[in-house]
Amino acid sequence: MGRSRLAWALVVANLLAIAAVAWITYVNQPVETPPLRFAPTAFAALPGWRASDPRGALDAFRRSCTAILKRPLSEQLGWAGYAGSAASWLAPCKALPYSSLSAGDARAFFEKWFAPVSIDRPAHFTGYYEPELSGSPRPTLRYHIPIYGRPKDLVTADLGSFRHALEGEHIAGRLDGIRLVPYATRADIDAHGLATAPILLYTDDAVSAFFLQIQGSGLVKLTNGGIVRLAYAAKNGRPYTPIGRVLIAQGALARKDVSLQTIRAWLDAHPSAAQNVMQVDESFVFFEIAPLGDPALGSPGTEGISLTPGASLAVDERFHPLGAPVYVATTIPDPNPAKPDRSFQRLLIAQDTGGAIKGPARGDIFFGAGSDAESIAGRLNARGQFFVLIPRAAAAGLDAGKEFPDAPR
Repeated sequence: MGRSRLAWALVVANLLAIAAVAWITYVNQPVETPPLRFAPTAFAALPGWRASDPRGALDAFRRSCTAILKRPLSEQLGWAGYAGSAASWLAPCKALPYSSLSAGDARAFFEKWFAPVSIDRPAHFTGYYEPELSGSPRPTLRYHIPIYGRPKDLVTADLGSFRHALEGEHIAGRLDGIRLVPYATRADIDAHGLATAPILLYTDDAVSAFFLQIQGSGLVKLTNGGIVRLAYAAKNGRPYTPIGRVLIAQGALARKDVSLQTIRAWLDAHPSAAQNVMQVDESFVFFEIAPLGDPALGSPGTEGISLTPGASLAVDERFHPLGAPVYVATTIPDPNPAKPDRSFQRLLIAQDTGGAIKGPARGDIFFGAGSDAESIAGRLNARGQFFVLIPRAAAAGLDAGKEFPDAPR
């Protein structure tokens, strides 16, 4: 065996050892009581279902089917396989109509092929959007904040490839000889730069660059008038820490007042302290320049599918399969902060994940780009109800009384 091949064999062995440690940690995590239950229910139990318009979700589901149909037919989907095998998703994907439908016909399609499943956990919803920044392909006095692409020395591993029960868990780092070690933190990158990563462009505001990383994608208007889309490429594998929590702990913001807007206002008003606060979040996201594509859609999510404003949802992939329809009943802010919240009862498609999206009834709603999207997403923090639609063939084998062991918290 050549020297290079031997080194990589050792790296693989190292990754397997890491996966084993993660597995040991995983099985020793405490579980919640009572155990998790996925209970089949009726469409009539979904608040506002009869008045809903799932046509946006139908279009989003059609795009997701291109990814669903690539899964191995025997693959079990969802936590402990509650959503059935990939084979059970073939029929609804292949039955998708080619022509546009009315809202009623779109509801009828989902009613024919799916059954709702309730989850016995309180649901929690937030929102995200695509921020819009200004940028330059070259550094200037104004544009001096680098936006990095994926570093050449970043190594990532999907732990689900080593243990099926760890599906959705990932690690990242860099090689130090034959050892995989943690990657640089946000503070390290801010202080020393990153020689191993390409600089895609420069922006003029460190706070805007920070929120670009939190959202995971964005649009940049260049000094020459062009517009580029930045899509998520990778992250450094360090833990994500919400800085709203940091500001609450410091007494800078009251818990009831925390939103993207209030956090942004505090950072802008305290430039000397802003960098230290942002650096508490060690997580750092790297991007790639992606085609603008359909202007009505967002960047691709974790599933690799372009996100649909108001019809795409980020979920915890440990529990729910990407591509699954999820019916959400909650309230969202009006774009005008002076107006009251409004009802949001809508079918969405799980097409993305997020570092802060953890739990079986946790959802992050994608609202697209623009000031209205930012206003809604930045202030959304609401309770509600969370139902997953799974193929009827899978629901028929789901025992309403079956208890599922909970995933790690």
